[in-house]
Amino acid sequence: MKITHSLAQLQKEHVVLELECIDRMYLNAYQPKLTTGGGIAAFCRGYLGYRFASTKQAVQRTTQFVSAIEAFIQREGLELVHFKKGQRKDGVLQQKLRNFKKAEGVIFVGVAQEKVRVPRTTRKRTESGGTIPWIIYSTAMVNCYYFYCRDQDFGPFFLKFCSYFPYPAKLCLNGHEYLKCQLAQRGIAFEAMDNGLLCCADLKAAQRISDALSDTKINAFFRKWLARLPHPYSAQDRKAGYRYDLSVLQAEFSLTQVWDRATHGRCFFEEVIRENIDLGRPEQVQLIFARKMQRKTATDGRCRTRIITEGVVPSLHVYYKNTHLKQYHKEGRGLRTETTINNTYDFGVGRRLKNLPALRQIGLDANRRVLQVEQLTHDCHIGAQAFDQLQKPAEVDGQHVSALPFGQERVQALLTVLVLFCLQPEGFRNRQLRPLLAQLLGLSESQISPGRMSYDLRRLRLHRLIERVPKTQRYRLTAFGLKTALFYSRTYQRLLRRGLSELHDPRLSESSTLAIDFAKFQKALDAYIAEKLAA
Repeated sequence: MKITHSLAQLQKEHVVLELECIDRMYLNAYQPKLTTGGGIAAFCRGYLGYRFASTKQAVQRTTQFVSAIEAFIQREGLELVHFKKGQRKDGVLQQKLRNFKKAEGVIFVGVAQEKVRVPRTTRKRTESGGTIPWIIYSTAMVNCYYFYCRDQDFGPFFLKFCSYFPYPAKLCLNGHEYLKCQLAQRGIAFEAMDNGLLCCADLKAAQRISDALSDTKINAFFRKWLARLPHPYSAQDRKAGYRYDLSVLQAEFSLTQVWDRATHGRCFFEEVIRENIDLGRPEQVQLIFARKMQRKTATDGRCRTRIITEGVVPSLHVYYKNTHLKQYHKEGRGLRTETTINNTYDFGVGRRLKNLPALRQIGLDANRRVLQVEQLTHDCHIGAQAFDQLQKPAEVDGQHVSALPFGQERVQALLTVLVLFCLQPEGFRNRQLRPLLAQLLGLSESQISPGRMSYDLRRLRLHRLIERVPKTQRYRLTAFGLKTALFYSRTYQRLLRRGLSELHDPRLSESSTLAIDFAKFQKALDAYIAEKLAA
């Protein structure tokens, strides 16, 4: 199906539902005082009162914890599932969930051997020549117990405990399941699709509920279930400060857009893939995620784009360090754009759950930013009058400004560089443009002086392509400047250079449609002139 509207028009006129929501979250539940060997030693000697610190002193606690889990399973009449290697645990959950009729409770318990970072006791030689127990962290294969549950407010989730001291845990929840539970409790009608909404009677209320899912609510939810499930630490331990804290291991932030017709969504996505296959280039990735790209990162494969087709459903993937942005069609009706942050340090943000608002802003901004890049890439035309004004010198507020002629090498390079900074929220500086401009012109950076760069910035500013960020030495593109930069770049690269190459390259004279049609036109024109001269 041929697209008849711009991408911006399709999104404006044919999207019937738009929802931003936290999707899956994978949280680490840890004991802040027991994350190092020194902390373990302080627990054994300072809290438990042993003369020497050794992990053997926690063996009895481990036995008691495993016994408590087994007693809990028997008391609640639960099934203990031994997961096999490679078995998809979510598939087991979905099967068990169909037969679970309670609004809230434990569905089943699973157990699997996994590699976990744990403390070990080794021997350290002292100055006197003897040895003492010494605690270090390493990895070991230990049993992990999965408690798959349903919560009346959060829906299905699981809490996984390592059975070895200091018993780290993992919590996995889903923001869309939380949203569905809240809508049902409020009596707001909706139609669900896999991990999302297809329609909702009160979309504004749904968005408010999604926005209200905070670190405070997640923490209260976690404490609620800690109190209901077997706990490896006693009330006395918790009173002494040995309480679990939560940090973010993985967080997905999604933007779901449902189309009025499936064909509109399909047209949008196919055009996106055709126009934006270079989104994984370092200069584009740094715009989407609003981070400056280091040279090493730009060349070591940590930023890239993949176009994946499974059957007839394509998906677009953009990678930045440990962060993954994915865009795909969901059930043929919705466009899902989601950013998955696997390491919060990629963005200078801490891992503790209290940083969720900052992470949410980063993830949702990245989703919006990639859509803006896609739309502007596809629809970047400017008016004939505006184009004509750029071809001639002008007087602006009594200041003379030279032209920005289309096709001039320096102008084309300058506007191409501006495209790379089009969505930088903090703007760009003189010194950021110089190395990129020099690269495009085939010059060394030293050959472009700061003064010459300032001249170009002044020219762009007086032509209204850029504006100065107040009280700074930074600049940012205007809406007109962004369209102009994209128009100059796309037209020059895709039409002028390519078209002239096809016309003048003798190797393409018989294969290029443009060359063949131009030859026919030239032949017809020559015949017409010869006929008129003969008359």
